[in-house]
Amino acid sequence: MTDRAILGELPAWNLTDLYPATDSPELASDLDAASADADAFAAAHEGKVGDLDGAALGAAIAEFERQEERLGRLSSYAQLVHAGDLSDPEIARFSQNVRERVTAVSTKLLFFELELRRIEDDDLEAKLEDPDLARYRPWLRDMRAFRPYQLLDEVEKLLHEKTVAGRSAWMRLFDETLADLRFPFRGRELTETEILHLLSDKDDAKRKEAAQSFGRVLGDNIRPFALVTNTLAKDKEIEDRWRGFKAPISSRNLANLVEDEVVEALVEAVRGAYPRLSHRYYAIKARWFGRDRLDYWDRNAPPPDEDDRLVPWAEARDTVLTAYGAFMPEMAALGRRFFDESWIDAPPRPGKASGAFSHPTVPSAHPYILLNYQGRTRDVMTLAHELGHGVHQVLSAGQGHLMADTPLTLAETASVFGEMLTFKAMLRRTDDPMARRAMLAGKIEDMLNTVVRQVAFCTFERRLHDARREGEVTADEIGAIWLDVQEESLGPALRFEDEYKFYWAYIPHFIHSPFYVYAYAFGDCLVNSLYAVYEEAADGFAGKYLEMLRAGGTLRHQELLAPFGLDASDPGFWDRGLGVVEGLIDELDAAL
Repeated sequence: MTDRAILGELPAWNLTDLYPATDSPELASDLDAASADADAFAAAHEGKVGDLDGAALGAAIAEFERQEERLGRLSSYAQLVHAGDLSDPEIARFSQNVRERVTAVSTKLLFFELELRRIEDDDLEAKLEDPDLARYRPWLRDMRAFRPYQLLDEVEKLLHEKTVAGRSAWMRLFDETLADLRFPFRGRELTETEILHLLSDKDDAKRKEAAQSFGRVLGDNIRPFALVTNTLAKDKEIEDRWRGFKAPISSRNLANLVEDEVVEALVEAVRGAYPRLSHRYYAIKARWFGRDRLDYWDRNAPPPDEDDRLVPWAEARDTVLTAYGAFMPEMAALGRRFFDESWIDAPPRPGKASGAFSHPTVPSAHPYILLNYQGRTRDVMTLAHELGHGVHQVLSAGQGHLMADTPLTLAETASVFGEMLTFKAMLRRTDDPMARRAMLAGKIEDMLNTVVRQVAFCTFERRLHDARREGEVTADEIGAIWLDVQEESLGPALRFEDEYKFYWAYIPHFIHSPFYVYAYAFGDCLVNSLYAVYEEAADGFAGKYLEMLRAGGTLRHQELLAPFGLDASDPGFWDRGLGVVEGLIDELDAAL
């Protein structure tokens, strides 16, 4: 049987809940109405925001929210259509045209946030006595956190409007270049998703050929990737300098509403744990494989005794929903909607965006999940991860467009928790010792990829951005930084070949969201601690957990974690989370 026959019919998403088609009258009408409404809003309020009383300011924010949500719907639709096929020039043109028109409209509205930030704290506090304005207190608090870094209005407008011909254009070049690459493998030309899938194949020869082909093709195309990386790093350095951010990571920390010292404590805790986590695990894995060292293409190799059967889509769906339902039926009911109402696009196909994501779109619609499902156990975990995001996004939508989104550090909480629920459920029903060993290894590797690898990515970005401040960084220099960081984080049990120095080039987070990556480690360590609380005192936990998700962006990490007795600013917090990973490694080591 072919893989597709085993997997069963894979769902494709139905984007008509956003717009009927790219050329639909509804979409054209919304674009026109957005521009007209923005003009009217600016005419009514520009230059006068600080003079509004509390009730009038609350009404103005509500209208601003309505207009921003419509722009969000337009942008989301264009992004999702493009993600479905990055290689189609007509789709690319449609997406770019929508992005340009949305940017032009949002530039007209930009004055509103700029003027809100200029209101003095005491004046705003007096206005917040009005209940219509008080509803937006969390949004005002977080939006005004950028007040010290705000530039002159005309400069802000220029920077905002130029994104479509600057940063966004370079991102699009990266995406489309990567999507167009084909990787030779045994007489076939594979996509990025297909070739990376082979790096977890059971056959060592296949893994080696795939890994070397992937590295060679990236190397053959490394100049445009180096140019994109250098250009965006310089663009960031210029804007950071004008705004007064002290370090390249500082703007990301502010956007995540997390203190610099908390992030620093996380990064240093993980780096200090490398020897007892990744270094130790890969030494164990090498011994398991009967080797002194592993080649880099063995890092994600399945254990020798892993059951490598493909998991049909229906089984993956039922596995995840059953795990969610055992925790709380409401979570399973929300998750089932994604399957029943065509909110998931699962099959890999040429031109489709690689990897996986859950896009929240807007509260008046619903999230959409993109996967590249190929039936491995890791793909089941990816489904559990993205469905966690999706459930979180549905629950937080009640906060409205301006306050539904959470900082990235907290956005990963529900996704990693969903993975943990699914893994624990699968482990409980597995009695065979060999199968349990394989499952433990798979979970450990997922956690190392989420914690160790993402902190290593963060270290790579720091060194790259610091180097870029001294001048353009060559592809060879970037590759040298990459190899040095990989050797430090993965340890002496792994051996790297020359072509691995190009592997930095395919990581989209470096291009789309600099320093996003530490959020994964933050979320994983947080969930490890959260899950320990759940196991110690399950009564009442699920209700508090769902309330945390419903809060969206209204609460910061200290307030969200307080009901569970957790504090991310406590130096021991990260060690507790890392200890969960170490405990799983202990369990695996004892079983071998």
